[in-house]
Amino acid sequence: MVDYTKRPQQPSQPPNQPPNQPPSHRPAGGPNLTKVTLTKAAPSISLTKGAGAGGRMRINLNWSQGAAPAKGGFLKRAFAAGSGAVDLDLGCLWELSDGRKGGVQALGNAFGSIDGPPWVMLDGDDRSGTAQGGENLFVNLDRLGDIKRILVYAFIYEGVPNWAAADGVVTLHPVGAPPIEVRLDEPAADRRACAIALLTNEGGSLQVRREVRYGADQVELDQAFGWGLNWGRGRK
Repeated sequence: MVDYTKRPQQPSQPPNQPPNQPPSHRPAGGPNLTKVTLTKAAPSISLTKGAGAGGRMRINLNWSQGAAPAKGGFLKRAFAAGSGAVDLDLGCLWELSDGRKGGVQALGNAFGSIDGPPWVMLDGDDRSGTAQGGENLFVNLDRLGDIKRILVYAFIYEGVPNWAAADGVVTLHPVGAPPIEVRLDEPAADRRACAIALLTNEGGSLQVRREVRYGADQVELDQAFGWGLNWGRGRK
């Protein structure tokens, strides 16, 4: 049994990446990897072996960008409304090909593991929204055969549940393929959890599907996608 209560070390750079080369881009002279934005009209993309469905994919959450400077960011608007700072967390539900299921999130210190089951790791907890880089999940797609599906979600741990005002964006950075962006820009009154994207193993390729479905909490997302986990109270 893997101990998910220990904060893992930052994963080392994949050996197949050139030094100082971002994992979602190839060296100069390679193809131009243009960002892909998943929308309601075009909600999914398939990544194949050698073109995104391998290596260590980084999934980044950033919620402090996109606001007009004159109006201030989401945190400034939240403080102005007297609600205090906002803590927006990144997490996921995972299911392995052998039937094991679980979750990775800062709440409960379930940071996961990149070098062992569940092959998914959260690199830390950004509580302020001001840390450069936001929060990151890493998925070891070299073990894609061991992974059945992963549901990436965000959760407002503290602050006003106003997703449209937060200007949140999640960007997946697959190795050797364009970055994949999902924007959390739809209104959802009093909903603290958002299912962002569903990643599924489709015969050795990785299917990424935009969800952007809101729920009261992670339990409601669990029920909506049929995970069937037992949930309890947790602290950070």
